[in-house]
Amino acid sequence: MMEITVEYAGEYFSLDPEQPFHVGRQGDLELDDNLFLHRNFLEISHSDGLWWLTNVGARLTATVTDSSGGVNAWLAPGARLPIVFEQTTVVFTAGPTTYEFTIHAKGPAFRIAPRDSADDGQSTIGHVPLTESQKLLILALAEPVLRREGTGTSEIPSSASAAERLGWTSTRFNRKLDNVCDKFDRIGVQGMRGGQGKLATNRRARLVEHAVSSRLVTKDDLGLLDAAAAGTDDDTGA
Repeated sequence: MMEITVEYAGEYFSLDPEQPFHVGRQGDLELDDNLFLHRNFLEISHSDGLWWLTNVGARLTATVTDSSGGVNAWLAPGARLPIVFEQTTVVFTAGPTTYEFTIHAKGPAFRIAPRDSADDGQSTIGHVPLTESQKLLILALAEPVLRREGTGTSEIPSSASAAERLGWTSTRFNRKLDNVCDKFDRIGVQGMRGGQGKLATNRRARLVEHAVSSRLVTKDDLGLLDAAAAGTDDDTGA
């Protein structure tokens, strides 16, 4: 039987196949006292010969990815996914706080072959290219997550704070945020479109979840932020 270990903020939890493991405000992995977070949000359990990650919450969602970023899934309330990779990263947001933990599997069912490392310098997700300014916007929102060492929690910046970090006006930032989210919405990334009951905070958080878990932006890209205020970029289509 595959052995499962959960890593969070430097702590490791070995799971018992006879006992479900719960993540939330209460449970086996007890996160901070965040009223936006379910008491029991995610469950890891063993049944039918497999380990499963299940969203037992009613409102929140989670982004699940393998260690390479090649497999990226949206885990909605009531949904479950089999745990089949050597390392699985789970990222989710409750209110202004983003959480991340890692599931380690000993003897995984699947292994992802290394991807070609060749890179022409263009960022493309689902055949939708990003302009330089769009990547900078994502980096400004994802900076706290990317600077964090290992798993744990981080705060998503407000639009005003991210705009200030880039040396942009709030109007410019929000216009570009709309366009970035529209691009991802068109290729099927869930949670990008605003509307009644979907606050801007949730949209920013979902953008960060997707960009970080899919390796669209990495810690190596953070140097671009330091030169952003002095640079110029093409607003065409952005």
